[in-house]
Amino acid sequence: MKTIANTNLNEQVIRPTFARSNLNTRIVHLGFGAFHRAHQALFTNEMLEKTNSDWGICEVNLFGGEDLIEQLRAQDHLYTVAEKGAESTDVKLIASVTESLHPTLDGKAAVLAKMTEEQVAIVSMTITEKGYCADPATGRLDKNNGLIIADLANPQDPSSAIGYIVEALRQRREKGIQPFTVMSCDNVQENGHVARAAVLDFANLVDTDLAAWIEANVTFPCTMVDRIVPAATEETLTEIATLVGVEDLCGIACEPFRQWVIEDNFVAGRPDWNVAGAEFVSDVVPFEEMKLRMLNGSHSFLAYLGYLGGYAHISDTMTNDDYRKAAFDMMMKAQAPTLNMPEGTNLEAYATLLIERFTNPSLKHQTWQIAMDGSQKIPQRMGGSLRHHLAQGSDFKWLALGIAGWMRYVAGVNESGEAIDVRDPMVEQFQAIYAEHGLNVSAVKALLSIEAIFGTDLIANDTFVSAVTDAYQLILDQGARAAVASL
Repeated sequence: MKTIANTNLNEQVIRPTFARSNLNTRIVHLGFGAFHRAHQALFTNEMLEKTNSDWGICEVNLFGGEDLIEQLRAQDHLYTVAEKGAESTDVKLIASVTESLHPTLDGKAAVLAKMTEEQVAIVSMTITEKGYCADPATGRLDKNNGLIIADLANPQDPSSAIGYIVEALRQRREKGIQPFTVMSCDNVQENGHVARAAVLDFANLVDTDLAAWIEANVTFPCTMVDRIVPAATEETLTEIATLVGVEDLCGIACEPFRQWVIEDNFVAGRPDWNVAGAEFVSDVVPFEEMKLRMLNGSHSFLAYLGYLGGYAHISDTMTNDDYRKAAFDMMMKAQAPTLNMPEGTNLEAYATLLIERFTNPSLKHQTWQIAMDGSQKIPQRMGGSLRHHLAQGSDFKWLALGIAGWMRYVAGVNESGEAIDVRDPMVEQFQAIYAEHGLNVSAVKALLSIEAIFGTDLIANDTFVSAVTDAYQLILDQGARAAVASL
């Protein structure tokens, strides 16, 4: 079988020059998804080009993705990334991955054994918001989560990422091996703190002495990650095959822009990712909130209202001046005033850059993809800003319409009466609400009563409830495009 490992690639492919034979598995990464391939693994690849270090990565998928892991193995753990600008594309061969594991293919014991190897210094994660098994409203471990219930019943045979981490740390402690750093790279506000809370909550329910050891010895740095990486499609993979000269089923396309801000808090050492453009800081939170609110918040706004308006991709929404203006105003008028940034941060320039990135016609970032898991994303991307404006008495109409757009989207039917494939861990709850209320404004209060998303304070705020109700009715009466134009 011809793969990128045994075929002469096209000349334009940028190949690594470092010796892969010198690499050791010092990072175990949970979640070999599109974003990780185009971000952390690529940063690591470029760091290795500029240093003589040995920081290799073992990729692990805990749920699904068996085919991807098998394909990665078939091509010697190499894959390509196409960085697609508006006018040109750079193709890079990524060689920072040393090995891969999957509990279905290799057994859970093999994954735990790898995580307990002495040289492993970092366990990193891109497992999405729901992978932390945390209550979105409190940020603490959700003890009613099915995976957590199962893992607590048999903690040495875990299924969740949190369960794997706690069991691996237990084994390291038992063997007298130094702990690893747990590094979240998900779009979760204060992601390191969320990971720490989930791990400690779980550990306390298993063994309080173990929890105390983890609290004293393990670090959980926060990170801010940024790069637009659409899910791979057949069209993407065909284009990559043409660019590379051979099929690469692990290949991924993304935008040229990338950013990684990392809290410099590692218990067992770290790579010098800064030589590849990452930034190590003492406090990530301001950068994290800037990105979550201005980029991700406006992305969600465009995803729900764009999908309902008939736009398949984010770049398609940018061809509509009303959507373009609304997204910029959402950033500058609804989100930027809620931020507390270091002196010299130019938020208007950041917003302008985001609009340029959203407009990139080479990226086919589906509104449907971004719309997934809204119940987990809305508290992070809009909740804090909403509470700021309600406390200040300032205008939040963009946020109200964004939430109304989400509510209309999770009804499960578009403006033409066609079914929407709503992907969300709370989808059954949404279906029950709409089964009772139908496509009617009365569904608003029922949705706002979901404490895990909106807490208990927002449903009690008449100003907020009224604004969302009016926005929802406007979408019902005039459609998403007209609602966006009204802002």
